[in-house]
Amino acid sequence: MVLRHTKLKTLTFMLVRSARLPLVASHHLHPSSTRPASQTFGRSVSRLSSMEPEVPAADPPSTPAGSSAPEESRETPPPVGLLPGETVVKEGKASILFPSANEVFYNPVQEFNRDLTCAVITEFARDLLAQRGVKLVVPGEKERVVVSLSEETNEAEAQTEEKNGAEEPAVTATVGEKCERGLRVLEGLAASGLRSVRFALEVPGLQSVTANDFSTKAAALIARNAQYNGVSHLLQASCRDASILMYEMRGKKERYDVIDLDPYGSPATFLDAAVQAVSEGGLLCVTCTDMAVMAGNSGETCYSKYGSISIKAKYCHEMALRIILHSLDQRAGVYQRYIQPLLSVSVDFYIRVFVRVFTGQATVKNSASKQALLYNCVGCGSFHLQRMGRRTSNGKHMKYSAATGPPVGPECEHCGQRHQLGGPLWAEPIHDLAFVQKVLSAVSGNPSRFGTSKRIEGMLSMVTEELEDVPLYYTVDSLSSTIHCNTPPLLQFRSALLHAGHRVSLSHACKNAIKTEAPPAAIWDVMRCWEKSNPVKREKLSLTSPAFKILSTEPSLEACFTVREDANPQSRKRHLTRFQENPQAFWGPKARAKAGGGIVTDLQDKRKRCQNKRKNQITDSSQLKNVPCKRFRQGTCTHGDKCCYSHDLESTTEEKM
Repeated sequence: MVLRHTKLKTLTFMLVRSARLPLVASHHLHPSSTRPASQTFGRSVSRLSSMEPEVPAADPPSTPAGSSAPEESRETPPPVGLLPGETVVKEGKASILFPSANEVFYNPVQEFNRDLTCAVITEFARDLLAQRGVKLVVPGEKERVVVSLSEETNEAEAQTEEKNGAEEPAVTATVGEKCERGLRVLEGLAASGLRSVRFALEVPGLQSVTANDFSTKAAALIARNAQYNGVSHLLQASCRDASILMYEMRGKKERYDVIDLDPYGSPATFLDAAVQAVSEGGLLCVTCTDMAVMAGNSGETCYSKYGSISIKAKYCHEMALRIILHSLDQRAGVYQRYIQPLLSVSVDFYIRVFVRVFTGQATVKNSASKQALLYNCVGCGSFHLQRMGRRTSNGKHMKYSAATGPPVGPECEHCGQRHQLGGPLWAEPIHDLAFVQKVLSAVSGNPSRFGTSKRIEGMLSMVTEELEDVPLYYTVDSLSSTIHCNTPPLLQFRSALLHAGHRVSLSHACKNAIKTEAPPAAIWDVMRCWEKSNPVKREKLSLTSPAFKILSTEPSLEACFTVREDANPQSRKRHLTRFQENPQAFWGPKARAKAGGGIVTDLQDKRKRCQNKRKNQITDSSQLKNVPCKRFRQGTCTHGDKCCYSHDLESTTEEKM
């Protein structure tokens, strides 16, 4: 009993002491600690900041409601009250204190991810809480104005907005205040809790925010961050296994309205629990950073995690989005639930999806017809989709049957090569354009709210322009590479398809992407017409190559490459920030955190060593003496001392060490 009493006093003293210190709020920051294989760190663990963090005064700084957070941070001498080595990083309205750069990681590039999530949850809360009689008050937001990329104004939408604004609910919800009718939010892999702190400070209409992490150090850091930012009344720290926590909250009265999963790598182990723990019509936000698996480098691993085979193709980023949506819908269907995608984006080195989850046995029957197998030609890159199921309307009833196929023959009709089989993947729209338009309007009307507002506006603008009923895309450079000709300008190629009577759009997932409902035959006809004005040397083509067979066929149409006005989308005309430029060196995903703190440096050092490897080639033969001779190591070198490579194996071994 004496020992227990002593421990209690010690714990009380530590809590009192920590209350006097500026508290932490992290931004995908991860304290290093050992965690089981089934519980992965949040992605922030793996991101090492190459920017020096900013250290504010000892008291929590107050940020004006409409001011935007600085995108860069600087380091100053630590003020009185901070523990040795502790620093503070500011993002949005949150100020996050974390131990040191060797134990916690912060990647400023991920600010876009968190800004977009705050914007999406705000609009989701606005729609959902309006049904509960609650109106949201967002700092810096004025009258709701619908932003349309089209030049024509839509009067019907404007009148609808006026009617909606006329009937204002009696209850209002502001940021930082607890709303009894508000949303219950769970961040399953919170790390230092930056994302959750930003939710509490920037998203109105919240009843509670649970920031969970399996690491005890992370949970303690989350609690300090909540206290430092003054959101302890909204944010509760939790130290649980994320899957077990969600399984325990499967009851209809205990489910969360919003669940955010942002792990290091794959979220596959958490999806089954997540689709059960989210409320009826609730929002599920999922991030995947295992793009090597989802983009075709390891199809068998992708199948074991997501139930779908990925293949290497130019459309791999959109394919990854459709694979995770397929996996979510498949797991939800086990519990008579189904998903409705709101927004799905491929950004930088990861993908992010926002889906609503509903319950309905009748609607779940449609799931098979929403999935499709993918046939991809290894020669010319043409692809075809084959639906897994078929449904036909029979009056008030729906008839379900097996699909017929395949849609291709043993060989590609264009180049004679074989097909790869991928999928199944989600074949329905991956965005809810009406919802995306609301998010775009809110961000455009209040640009000072987020530090990455310009990029969010550019990204969502491209999303609204995409053909929602056309899965996957081609790229102009890959089409040109197949037949070895010059690449046609993007606007001329789009114009040729428009002149031929086909719909066409760009894609947010790739700069040179072409989404069109035109069949592959029409696309290759356009390329044949382009090749006639930009001829290739036929005598250099192999008789068995895809280029020879494609160009040996005469086009069935006369393509017109005159640029049309509607070939250039509004987002391109307005020069919106549509794609991210490299902000700094080595800004992508970092190495996984190791057990004792810090990161595994071997992988990071290898990446730096191999950076621009082909650009910095050896031009001076004297530099070859620093390279070990492979034949000498094997005992087959006959040049002796005249060999231009090094025969000193000991020195080269020491350099590697």
